[in-house]
Amino acid sequence: MLDPELLERITARGAELDELEEQLDKQLAEVRAERDELAVAERVLERVSEQLADERVSAAPAPGQVGGRAVMLVPHREPGVEETMLPPDYQRILAAVRQAAGPVMARQVGDALGVDVSVRAKLEPLRSKLVRLVDRGWLRKLPDGRFTTRL
Repeated sequence: MLDPELLERITARGAELDELEEQLDKQLAEVRAERDELAVAERVLERVSEQLADERVSAAPAPGQVGGRAVMLVPHREPGVEETMLPPDYQRILAAVRQAAGPVMARQVGDALGVDVSVRAKLEPLRSKLVRLVDRGWLRKLPDGRFTTRL
């Protein structure tokens, strides 16, 4: 013969488990819905990021290839070529030369830009950027090695 108290406990536990299953089903449905929303948000974010990147690329100077590496080309100074088309670090270099009281050495430009000019490995890349700006017509290099803006 079955114990009625034991049978009642089994029935009660079955009801608890049914209720728990119902709660878990509801939570699982909410989790799946939120996961779907996140997937949509991620796709939208990727699409917007790609569009922004495409816009930046089309607005920036075209990169070239040197030794298989992409490098940013510094455009020649010509009518219609604005200073804003230069990469940001070149714009800062031009601004530092322009703000100086007169012709400046690479070391002075480095000081103005916060470059550790006591380290040759940090000064030489700056010097090569200054020379590149000279080669492209953005700056002038005087015979004594100082740099100045073009008139």
